[in-house]
Amino acid sequence: MDFAYTPRAQELMTRVQDFMDAHIYPNEHLYHEQHAAFGPDNIWQVPPIVDELKAKARKAGLWNLFLPESERGAGLLNAEYAPICEIMGRVHWAPEVFNCNAPDTGNMETLERYATDAQKEEWLDPLLEGKIRSAFLMTEPDVASSDATNVQTEIRREGDEYVINGRKWWSSGAPDPRCKLLIVMGKTDPGADRYRQQSMILVPRDAPGVKIVRHLTVYGYDHAPHGHAEVLLENVRVPASNMLLGEGRGFEIAQGRLGPGRIHHCMRTIGAAERALEMMCKRLMSRHAFGKLIGEHSVWEERVADARIEIECARLLTLKAAWMMDTVGNKVARSEIAMIKVKAPVMALKVIDDAIQAHGAAGVSQDPGLAAMWAHIRTLRFADGPDEVHRRTIARLEFGKHVDMKAARGR
Repeated sequence: MDFAYTPRAQELMTRVQDFMDAHIYPNEHLYHEQHAAFGPDNIWQVPPIVDELKAKARKAGLWNLFLPESERGAGLLNAEYAPICEIMGRVHWAPEVFNCNAPDTGNMETLERYATDAQKEEWLDPLLEGKIRSAFLMTEPDVASSDATNVQTEIRREGDEYVINGRKWWSSGAPDPRCKLLIVMGKTDPGADRYRQQSMILVPRDAPGVKIVRHLTVYGYDHAPHGHAEVLLENVRVPASNMLLGEGRGFEIAQGRLGPGRIHHCMRTIGAAERALEMMCKRLMSRHAFGKLIGEHSVWEERVADARIEIECARLLTLKAAWMMDTVGNKVARSEIAMIKVKAPVMALKVIDDAIQAHGAAGVSQDPGLAAMWAHIRTLRFADGPDEVHRRTIARLEFGKHVDMKAARGR
């Protein structure tokens, strides 16, 4: 097992890092200033600096880097994209500049793998060009969506159309004015096998019957202009040709979509943790208390050392998962994918919390951005499956190495 970055990855890492240094970091404050200038009634407007930098990134050839083994993207392996994704993750809005932002990356990968040529022409091409954005509608407020078989949204065939009724929430990106496509998971056949009841279908954001009920905040943060929404689907009609892959294929699509997405989430999270550690160290080595630098007090030496250890552990585990996905496939890498999805957010939250503590009262304010970073990362303990589901997967795979599970249940 060799985790040395390929020459292609190293070259792109350098180029992305240079772009971040030249264009992203110097414009962090401008991004927030431009967004604040829209006022409280226009929070879903996009700061102009984003489109300016997207044009620069595309011109520099730093565009759609996430698509593995695809002529439409950079053709990078998961293990090659992972360290690049980490660099982008140091600033929460940076991935969009490279058209590598969630949930669009997962939706584009879904369309690349499972959509028809006509569906790709209508939806994938505009997404790849960065002209539109999209949302993924799976979670529902009335059921425990950690078990996706609970999803109750109805997708009913009527002639040449499907009629959709249901209520979704935590539909990230749906409030964005550029969101034009919703990928909806719902139930097409309640009487089928448990894992063949669900399907995924493409729904235009402006289809009659699609209603944004409200936007949802995360610890008070609205995450505008991206945001998260509760969405009502009321007698929404779409052509039968909008079905993805076929009825009953929803779980198959979900597994193909969520594996790479978890790698992306985890590497961006590691990038955020690195940024928090950097901010923590600079703060600790620039402030004095009780006659010496704060960083020279042993409690802080311990916290900084632990942060470095935990970041390295999370990165190596994530790279292992990416390498396994590239070499033996997502199914064989199930345990590693589940492990990183638990490890990375928990690790990052601890590092960010220590960084907040190092900044004193300033840490919980809006100034250093650490409070917002913590709130954003906290959502990842739910996104793409809660910790408990991933721990269950890990435990069951571990039991299976040593015990005949079927025989054990029959005793």
